[in-house]
Amino acid sequence: MLTLYYAPKTCARASHIALAESGLPYRTQRLNFAEGEQRQPAYLAINPKGRVPALVTERGALTETPAILAFIAQSAPQARLAPLDDAFAFAELQAFNSYLCSTVHVAHAHRFRGARWADDKSAHESMQRKVASNMRECFELIEAQMLRGPWVMGAQYSVADAYLFTIAGWLEGDGVDLAGLPATRDHMERMAQRPAVRQALAEEAAGA
Repeated sequence: MLTLYYAPKTCARASHIALAESGLPYRTQRLNFAEGEQRQPAYLAINPKGRVPALVTERGALTETPAILAFIAQSAPQARLAPLDDAFAFAELQAFNSYLCSTVHVAHAHRFRGARWADDKSAHESMQRKVASNMRECFELIEAQMLRGPWVMGAQYSVADAYLFTIAGWLEGDGVDLAGLPATRDHMERMAQRPAVRQALAEEAAGA
């Protein structure tokens, strides 16, 4: 049984959706960030980074969304969540997920986490002012060069779609008008109709 540690509305949602799509047996463990549960010794023993997601497997804990998504896809080949028989295509999927993790998520984090990069409050405010334009720039590149349609990798749905859906869900809060990103908006609407997405969102809403 896999155990996913998550917090609502975080990047852990991508892993949650992928698990629901995979058919693998799993359970979820919600962390209350407001109460600092991610910094408590019990959780730090699982993930010393004090962040989510963390996926506990029979061989130990995995962290970092791209790694967790790859593990889920490889553990459930019958679900066809990644092009496992094509090394180049799998690397392309990994490149997309890595871009979301290393660039897009970081651009979003400047809205809330300026203290990670600077002590000066005015610097935090400057970072916050750049979030909308940086996120729009990232998604304009995604639409122009990366989102093949109808899914990220083309005709075949993959774990990259769960990740894109999760990050795209932050855009409006970051001040980005989805009307200017039609491919992203269309992708989000189609994702919202998938049973596994509905299941993951319902479990998150229920605090499962």
